[in-house]
Amino acid sequence: MVEDKHVIETLGKVKVVIENGEITEVGSSDMKYCPMFHAMHKVDELNEEFIRKNINFRIKDFGMCTPDRVIEMDDLVTVGISEILKTNMENGSIDCVVGACDGAGTVIMTNPRVVQGVGGRVSGLISTTPIPEVIKNLEETDSIVLNPETAELNQLEGLKIALSKGYKNIAITVIPSPMIKELREYPLDDDVNVYIFVAHTTGVNAEEAEMLFEYGDIVTACASKEVSRYADEHQPYYYGTKVPIFCATEDGKRFLDSRLEKINKPLSTKDYPRDKSDSPHELI
Repeated sequence: MVEDKHVIETLGKVKVVIENGEITEVGSSDMKYCPMFHAMHKVDELNEEFIRKNINFRIKDFGMCTPDRVIEMDDLVTVGISEILKTNMENGSIDCVVGACDGAGTVIMTNPRVVQGVGGRVSGLISTTPIPEVIKNLEETDSIVLNPETAELNQLEGLKIALSKGYKNIAITVIPSPMIKELREYPLDDDVNVYIFVAHTTGVNAEEAEMLFEYGDIVTACASKEVSRYADEHQPYYYGTKVPIFCATEDGKRFLDSRLEKINKPLSTKDYPRDKSDSPHELI
């Protein structure tokens, strides 16, 4: 049988392996409480039982890591990375999104509902293998799969394709890695803008956290001790108390506020010290 193996990190950076539609491995994490999951599912502890239940729900509900993967979706939460991107694609501020999809790898997307569908309900994608049905469905929405043969995850190569297609305002979703600096420093024409949205920051060290804010536009807090510490020290604009979204640049603030304005929420704030009464713990 051709290898079908997908590795994600989720729910406190727990490693989960899915093969042929079945969970074959669930790791562990020191982060046991997430206020978002507590609010949505009334769960007090992110133990293995809940993680298996949650991932199995994703597999059955929208086909995560299977040929039944749903590609287009509506908003999942009020404010998340995919919702911010979707809103700013709809208002014309972003032309395309370079993202990552289980079963396809790096994808260049121009349909806001595809951006939401691909990114809205999946955690950090570490590796994936090609699923022909998923790739076909993406291509039918005019999305471009970087490498249909291998499902490669490489956002820098995705950026190069977006540039070759003539897109001028390109957003990139990425998890923490040295590639973020390469993305920011990649040579661009004067009329081209690249915006970097960093998610899945749990577990980064102090140097990495500083790098995310130096080169990113939006940085999610997740359960990161060092992202939280950096934000408290430098006091960027942000939204949210449970799991904040931080603006590393004015462009990031513009994108975040566009989403908040659309859903009639208060705009981003610099209200420090932040309310941490219902935060993830333990921070990692």
